[in-house]
Amino acid sequence: MTSTHAFWLAGRQATGEDSFAVTSPWDGRPVGEVAVPTDAQTEEAVAAAYAVREDFAATPAHVRAAALDHVGKRLVERAEEIARLISAENGKPIKWARGEVGRAVSVFRFAAEEARRFNGGEAQRLDTDAGGQGRLALTRRFPKGVVLGIAPFNFPLNLCAHKVAPAIAAGVPIILKPAPATPLSGLVIGELLAETDLPAGSWSILPVPNDRMPALVQDERLPVISFTGSEKVGYAIMDSVPRKHCTLELGGNGAAVVLGDYASDADLDRAATRIATFSNYQGGQSCISVQRVIADASVYDRLLPRIVAAVEAQVTGDPGDDTTDVGPLVSEDAARRVEAWVREAVEAGAQLLTGGKRDGASYAPTVLTDVPADATISCEEVFGPVLTVRKVDGEAEAFAAVNDSKYGLQAGVFTHDLQVAFRAHRALEVGGVVIGDVPSYRADQMPYGGAKQSGVGREGVKFAMDDYTYERVLVLTGLAL
Repeated sequence: MTSTHAFWLAGRQATGEDSFAVTSPWDGRPVGEVAVPTDAQTEEAVAAAYAVREDFAATPAHVRAAALDHVGKRLVERAEEIARLISAENGKPIKWARGEVGRAVSVFRFAAEEARRFNGGEAQRLDTDAGGQGRLALTRRFPKGVVLGIAPFNFPLNLCAHKVAPAIAAGVPIILKPAPATPLSGLVIGELLAETDLPAGSWSILPVPNDRMPALVQDERLPVISFTGSEKVGYAIMDSVPRKHCTLELGGNGAAVVLGDYASDADLDRAATRIATFSNYQGGQSCISVQRVIADASVYDRLLPRIVAAVEAQVTGDPGDDTTDVGPLVSEDAARRVEAWVREAVEAGAQLLTGGKRDGASYAPTVLTDVPADATISCEEVFGPVLTVRKVDGEAEAFAAVNDSKYGLQAGVFTHDLQVAFRAHRALEVGGVVIGDVPSYRADQMPYGGAKQSGVGREGVKFAMDDYTYERVLVLTGLAL
């Protein structure tokens, strides 16, 4: 029998009247029982965060930085334990779970660094105009208010870290809601924060059920919402609170372009390996996984069999096994949806080159060609281990194919030509362009976010801190400049 995991209410452990079970997507075994906060406890957390907001903003930088450093160090100390927890509740292969822990360590380290240099202010002489003689402007950043962070299941530790760490670094109280399917990793962050000297109320981690979220979203004491998840839910949130500041990290259908100059055997072997790996890592459940391959006609016939072979070489199975590359999806329902989309594409004329089989929550790594442009799998985010491959004629057609999507998160371009790289940066309607690799690369300190229906705003520690704060100008008068 599993024990019930407490949640974190204004910095202290608490349990409610109800709980829910977390089970492994791989074999259905129980992973943990999680307490659910009552409405009164949720109100207590919001009231505490709102009450402490001014004091927390005034907390010395060294206090916030020390707390963030502590969390990073403790993550390192408990790395294997936490990786096993991620793998158990999410179904993520253990090698990818270990990588996620490492990335979360970096997020807290970057946040500690930013906390130490944040809000030093920028001085600006105003006597560049005659009316500003003797005046100096000092611009600093101040919190917009308490943040409501809503995290997804696919990176249950690191994407919680991306909500919490920037808020603490900027002195902004945060209430974090981890995903119902994977709350345990987020609650671990609470365990580590509870070991620090941060003021009570400055953070809470509440596994609130989805059907109780509208009241939190609407609460005027939570003027900033940071959401990572589906396009449908994200825009519904933003539309429901038009006067709030929303950062939305939504979906994508990431494209990898392979151009004609990337043509040697070594080049194509590398491209195929990277594409196969990052169309299937995390079970394809990443907003920047490779979903579309757009290959120049001059390399297509040599690239395609390499991609199929590399996909077939992906090791599927028990996520707890060190050799496993691809584990289950987060649920059997998710795998059924992927199965239905692939079936629809094949019935409409797509060619299935490998994969296309479901076993419970697992779906075999899959490659499709000749997919109709109006097939669901062409237009939407599959969020599963499925890859489509398309032939184009030249750079212009390739870039147009990338842009022929309602999404615009990241794109990868395999080329050796620096001029092409800069043309891609100008032409591609995405938040990030990765040259010489797949779109699935993300450094946690860089700005990360999308264009079009892939969201608004940016994450990446410093950039999230900017999103959580606003500029306030102090004008000093009568100075001898």
